[in-house]
Amino acid sequence: MEGEKRKIEIEKKDSEIIYSKAIKAGKRIYYLDVKKSRNEDLYLAITESKKKVTGYDEDAQVTYEKHKIFLYKEDFDKFIEGLEDVVGFIKKEQGEATPRAEYNPEYKKEEYKEEVETETVLEETVGETKRSFFDKFKF
Repeated sequence: MEGEKRKIEIEKKDSEIIYSKAIKAGKRIYYLDVKKSRNEDLYLAITESKKKVTGYDEDAQVTYEKHKIFLYKEDFDKFIEGLEDVVGFIKKEQGEATPRAEYNPEYKKEEYKEEVETETVLEETVGETKRSFFDKFKF
């Protein structure tokens, strides 16, 4: 009995999130969670959560489909290198991405473009901003 309690406490500690960032992208949310392993090493848990609605009106059921990737610090450089490579390939083949209407339904394309330009100017004048894990990528 005592051994089971200790095992549950250890498992709870393993799943503790040290730092987290959520990225909303249409019907999906990506969670970047920094967690601590049993040997005190930090690792990255990437979770894709996709909202699924089945049924209609009063019978509608909402569920979330989740997929996880665990990325350990010894693999960060290779992962970043691979991600930069494939993103660079896509940009070379298809050019820069244009925002989807589902991300900004209240804006028309011209209005959205003006807002992005305004935000860019504001970011430059604000100075140093908080950097995330993906800020070091050259997208």
